[in-house]
Amino acid sequence: MVPLDTFDMMKTIVPEALELFEKRYMILREIKNNQPIGRRMLSMKLGMTERNIRTEVEKLVEQNLLDIKNMGMYVTDEGENVLNELSDLFKKIMIKPELSKEVSIILGVRDCYVVSGNSSISEFTLKDLAKTASDLLVSYLAPSSIVGVTGGHTMLAVAEQAFSKKEFKDVTVVPARGGLGTDLKTQANTVASRLAHNIGANYKLLYIPDSLGQDVNKLANKNKEIKDTLDLIEMIDIFVFGIGRADIMAKRRNLPEEKIQFLENQQAVAEAFGHFFNIAGDDILEYGSAGLSLKKYLKIDKVIGVAGGEEKAEAIMAISSLRKDITLVIDEAVAKKIILNNF
Repeated sequence: MVPLDTFDMMKTIVPEALELFEKRYMILREIKNNQPIGRRMLSMKLGMTERNIRTEVEKLVEQNLLDIKNMGMYVTDEGENVLNELSDLFKKIMIKPELSKEVSIILGVRDCYVVSGNSSISEFTLKDLAKTASDLLVSYLAPSSIVGVTGGHTMLAVAEQAFSKKEFKDVTVVPARGGLGTDLKTQANTVASRLAHNIGANYKLLYIPDSLGQDVNKLANKNKEIKDTLDLIEMIDIFVFGIGRADIMAKRRNLPEEKIQFLENQQAVAEAFGHFFNIAGDDILEYGSAGLSLKKYLKIDKVIGVAGGEEKAEAIMAISSLRKDITLVIDEAVAKKIILNNF
């Protein structure tokens, strides 16, 4: 691994070398995990032009790191060795400090971590995004912490990337909301149990649909297990959640057509905790949610919002308006879109 002082010197003297390294490393990594793959598909996954891909691939072939056959491109044995040897260096340059600082200033939030790439089109950018968020979460854990999580594909990735050598046997992970949609793999219950398993923590589940809303209190009076989980939700001191777009979440909630039209007319761009918000963070519509309330969210000690893909820009801007002490973990694509929207 490159020593820290040497790495910092490289960033100062030849920053363009690090940019080139990042580009070629990501090309090698994407090919390794999708081989055989053609240039067109690779350009789509990395968000690069085919011409740019062709230029970089030619260089990598010259260095005997890639091989091109009739079926597509393959990483050579030497290329695999390079990927393994340089993984630690890539982790160092994966976070974009300049973009992170610029987005933090624009949104006025406490902290922002911008990860290279576009998680909407690259599975590995999603993993990098998730790993950054899970590492941050683990660094926040303290004795008797109550961790709340939401569901969704991004949050499932966060749970799967979580790792700790130390077991947190006195930490409890809970789903912050009831079940939403039909995909069991991405439910908040699944995320909570997977995260707890990976960090050696306890967990409690919430066996109710999110659409119950306020009716959950009546059910809790009749079921101790549900009541115990709801009580823990009120004690959450660390919350990690995926930031959702209003239009997508309205469909997942099966809102009536008149409600969806109302949200469009009111320019709602984000959804969280059963509330829909416009880009300024104004509460447009509350549609009921079993679990964490907006009032409770605003009082939680440490909050991490995770999102990627440029289509999430307005949703991130809206949620960031609710509380400025949020920590964001986002990807490069949406960071650049937020910066562009600011001008």
